[in-house]
Amino acid sequence: MAVPPGLPVVIVGGLHADARRAAVARLLADVPGSVVLHHDLATAAAGTVVRTIRDASGILDAGEAPLVNDCACCALREDLVPELERLRDTGGTRLAVVELWDSVEPKAMAEVVTAGGLTVTGVITAVDPALVLPYLGNGDDLADGGLAAAATDQRTVADTFARQLEYAPVLAVADSPEADDEDRELLAQLHPTARQVRIGLDLPAAPAEPAGPTAPAQPSGDGLTVPTPRRRALSPLAQAALAGFDVEAAAAAQHPACALLPAEADAHGVSTLVWSMRRPFHPERLYAALEDLTCAAARSRGRFWLADKPDTLFHWDAAGGALCVESTGPWLASLPDAAWDMVPPVRRAAAALDWHPEHGDRCQHLVFTSPGLDRDGLERLLESCLLTDAEYAAGPDAWQRLPHAFDTLLEV
Repeated sequence: MAVPPGLPVVIVGGLHADARRAAVARLLADVPGSVVLHHDLATAAAGTVVRTIRDASGILDAGEAPLVNDCACCALREDLVPELERLRDTGGTRLAVVELWDSVEPKAMAEVVTAGGLTVTGVITAVDPALVLPYLGNGDDLADGGLAAAATDQRTVADTFARQLEYAPVLAVADSPEADDEDRELLAQLHPTARQVRIGLDLPAAPAEPAGPTAPAQPSGDGLTVPTPRRRALSPLAQAALAGFDVEAAAAAQHPACALLPAEADAHGVSTLVWSMRRPFHPERLYAALEDLTCAAARSRGRFWLADKPDTLFHWDAAGGALCVESTGPWLASLPDAAWDMVPPVRRAAAALDWHPEHGDRCQHLVFTSPGLDRDGLERLLESCLLTDAEYAAGPDAWQRLPHAFDTLLEV
């Protein structure tokens, strides 16, 4: 596989710093002429972000970018594209590896690079399987661990790690001696569509000369026979870094209306429950069950339908014992026909695949993944939150007179 023309950009991120550094080092060793651009946000307290550019031999350039509106991540955004453009215009760089700082999420950076007119050819999240469950269970604020990207950053370790993991189509999976079958199964069920590429945690050394078999000898001008080195084949990680990346498709795959959520699974002590229903939730009963539902699994996400708010698609996003519920706009069934042309085709297609003659795309579709998942108990709890037969038969007008239990939560 040849390196494409121009300046290919691959984004490598992840809170598992050792795995991330190993993945970056692997790319430097495997793609001659590659460089790494890294912004260290740990220096933000001093008012700047430190930028370094390095290749396999060491640091080539270093500088500082001032904070923008007291935000280190904003400074990264402002500085990233100009530096990539400089690498492109200078020439000589075959691959630009953007190594994200610990808590920076790849979605935002991929969109920034693409909007700047550069080509993102891959997004990779580096993962240590032994750390997946501990990180998903960590509800601490990033700020408590010095990982906040801005003074106003209210993210937690768990939700940040979940988004890093689920956005990337490629996972660089460290060969961790502490990982067991349960750890690897949890990773596989959380992101079943990802391409997994195994990497060693020992940092590889770059070859002094291009490696690989030698082509048949060619005669030189003076009659001597000189062996001609063949171009070394790209490693699986390098191939994944250059395979191509669609920013719009990646964003659609995360949108709750058409997300590529995990499927039913049960192996090595890890289960994924996919729960789908065509009946709305009773808002008060669901609200009362939120804590138990949030703590029932290491990770849960999806979309849901409240009886008192029939036009609104709600997003469910839980990790680390914390739940985020937010409105993500209307269900398609609530829109007039004229408005459908404004809806992205991928969402219209997703709705058409599961359209109900009465409710349209309104539904409950929640996915819970965890070791030791109590599937039966979870299903009973979820079903108890739905409208009863009598409540359902009362009809939509009666549903909207139910207690608006979520109003306070949605205002936060």
